[in-house]
Amino acid sequence: MTWKVEVDEHTCIGSGMCASLMPELFALDGPVAHALSDTVAPDETALDAADSCPAMAITISDGTEVVGPRP
Repeated sequence: MTWKVEVDEHTCIGSGMCASLMPELFALDGPVAHALSDTVAPDETALDAADSCPAMAITISDGTEVVGPRP
């Protein structure tokens, strides 16, 4: 099973929180972040990155439902 990772480039403010928490999955690209891969194995740190995004620009889904950010 893998999770799908998306960063909304129109919402992202480039805080870098995601890249700091999980540099193997997120990187800053100019003023915004992007995912280095479209998918990730289920990982608590990926959810932490989505949770910590101040702009709520990261969405992680398991294919059928959103698992991050968590409420």
